Amino acid sequence: MKLYIKYMVSTRCKMVVKDELKKMGIHFVMVDLGEVEIMENISDVKRAQLKAALLTSGLELMDDKRAVLIEKIKNVIIEMVHYTDELPKVNYSDYISEKLNHDYTYLSNIFSEVKGITIQQFIIVHKIERAKELLLYDEMNLTEISYVLNYSSVAHLSNQFKKVTGLSPSHFKQLKDKRRCPIEEIGN
Repeated sequence: MKLYIKYMVSTRCKMVVKDELKKMGIHFVMVDLGEVEIMENISDVKRAQLKAALLTSGLELMDDKRAVLIEKIKNVIIEMVHYTDELPKVNYSDYISEKLNHDYTYLSNIFSEVKGITIQQFIIVHKIERAKELLLYDEMNLTEISYVLNYSSVAHLSNQFKKVTGLSPSHFKQLKDKRRCPIEEIGN
């Protein structure tokens, strides 16, 4: 049986979910971003207990199929942008469609309707947040960052960076107060 969990966007979140499942004696096969596969069906009472336990950690057990699909889209994008060394060289629409086994137009329409922004806009804000992170690490120059994030040029990255943050990448790097956002708050 699969369970879907909202705001589960990091390794730490996965550890929290594993701990809660173990405490409740629920056996799991897999715990991944936004998704858990358990060995047995659980009663409504146990489900409610799990839901309450997860809420105390800022996680939310989901029931609505549309919400589950939105969360899957978000998790594919987060994994693609934040947890891979290099973004795929294929169209993002093809990548997301293939990963979720749905037509991209269908995914895009539902995402826009529920979230109020397009998938493309969501990808951009995540790419810019990743660029901020890479700038702060100071291990790569802007050319390398634009390559890793699959931008056509440094100018393209710089333009999007300025549109999203209001600052140029070099100005951002000089700021004392580095304005970064937690992953789960990006695009919400």
